[in-house]
Amino acid sequence: MSLPLVLMLSLLFSTMTLGGAARDRPPAIFVFGDSHVDSGNNNYLLTSLSKADHFPNGIDFKASGGMPTGRFTNGRTIADIIGEEIGQLNYAPPFLDQYTTGAALLNGVNYASGAGGILNKTGALYVSRLGMDLQIDYFNSTRQQLDEFLGKIKAGELVQKAIFSITIGANDFLNNYLTFISDFEAPDTYINRLMIALKDQLTRLYQLDARKIVMGSIVPIGCIPYQTSLAPLDETGCAALPNKLATKYNGKLRDLLSELNQIFPGSNFLYANLYDLLMDVITNHQSYGFETASDACCGNGGVHGGIIACGPASSLCGDRSKYVYWDPYHPTEAANLIVAKKLVHGDAKDISPKNIQQLV
Repeated sequence: MSLPLVLMLSLLFSTMTLGGAARDRPPAIFVFGDSHVDSGNNNYLLTSLSKADHFPNGIDFKASGGMPTGRFTNGRTIADIIGEEIGQLNYAPPFLDQYTTGAALLNGVNYASGAGGILNKTGALYVSRLGMDLQIDYFNSTRQQLDEFLGKIKAGELVQKAIFSITIGANDFLNNYLTFISDFEAPDTYINRLMIALKDQLTRLYQLDARKIVMGSIVPIGCIPYQTSLAPLDETGCAALPNKLATKYNGKLRDLLSELNQIFPGSNFLYANLYDLLMDVITNHQSYGFETASDACCGNGGVHGGIIACGPASSLCGDRSKYVYWDPYHPTEAANLIVAKKLVHGDAKDISPKNIQQLV
């Protein structure tokens, strides 16, 4: 977010309260997660090896004029699109941006970080990253700033009405369990560890006044071009083990969210079924207008261009709208758009116990 925009917002919001005209504003959106929804936090981590601050990332992102912002895709992330769908005019800025302060907080904040995970050790190969615990610490800092900026009562109202979007967990398998741990810890034991940590994290958010939490399942990580370029494939054309692990985790996640809805008064923990939503796009990609669901639009190496990450020297497809995957790991804006709209407006097989529009 540019300084002129922040100043403009400050002037606007300084004349408004949470009553009257402000009551008509859409809810704020606070975004947590990994590179699927990082809006530029890793740009500010000098030693991070997980960055998307270079061309051609962002080539179709209209808000930046096609310049890279730190988003790991060609355009908008799922979180960006959800914000648009609920009526927001500006994207939640990255927490680490020096201008994310004061009135800029009222639209929400993005804490997501490429290579971040539920466990603090996840993503260590990429050196610097923000894990979920640290992201919540940063939200606590935002919460205190909101108290100072609005007063505690109005700040509490803003946070309780806000949408908390969480997309995390894939790195805990791709860049932790499958890389370092699988030889000496059973999958069920590891997934139980993730659930214990995640329960503590979601409890912390609730204690900080979060009431509307949209928790994404893990996507079909066995179908990303990186996996399909390296691993043996099953009848679906994907790597079987990563998808099996994701499915196990997702089942436990659904149970955890149901439990939290029962024990926390006034809470709304939504299960966003990202796995089935994206798998449907992959399996039926031609009916959605895609030409391929296996090749990376931007990348090199292997059968599907999934070995070397997207960068200035990478091969780049001509029509990004025809590809499900932007790079070896992340979907294109076109795929994100399909998934995000179903999360906002879809039925119980897409997101439960209600969709985001109903939550708002």
